[in-house]
Amino acid sequence: MSAVLASRLRMVPLGHRDLDQILTIENGVYPFPWTRGNFVDSLASGYLVWGCRLADELVGYFVLMMAMDEGHLLNLSIAEQRQGAGFGTRLLCHAMRVAQQAGATSLLLEVRPSNTTALALYRHFGFQQIGVRCGYYPAEKGPEDALVMRHVLAKVSA
Repeated sequence: MSAVLASRLRMVPLGHRDLDQILTIENGVYPFPWTRGNFVDSLASGYLVWGCRLADELVGYFVLMMAMDEGHLLNLSIAEQRQGAGFGTRLLCHAMRVAQQAGATSLLLEVRPSNTTALALYRHFGFQQIGVRCGYYPAEKGPEDALVMRHVLAKVSA
């Protein structure tokens, strides 16, 4: 990501007013996307929903649930046309900072084994596989497992 592009990037909390933009990204990158209701419920439950904006364009977002001293990254998505430009890295780093600021000492997530790009990103940041949730994700040819990954946030530099 160029320095000019990075200087125009803003991490902002998202809310109900952003749902149309969130759903445009969600529906564009997943064959089985979250519904508007999933996002509405997440906001109503007090989950932390943040976005990455380049000027007025929402290029990605994450949904983070806190439980005691653990964060659970429920969704991290980058608009299809913006993937591969470093936005996922920026958003994941921000999610880890937000989780730390909320009191988390570790961050959990689930990822499809077939999502090799996301797996590479998470492994790059030190996420370790700690389990498998069998049949967790819907898929065209039957349910797909989820790899459960964990990262100890105390090792993340600010």
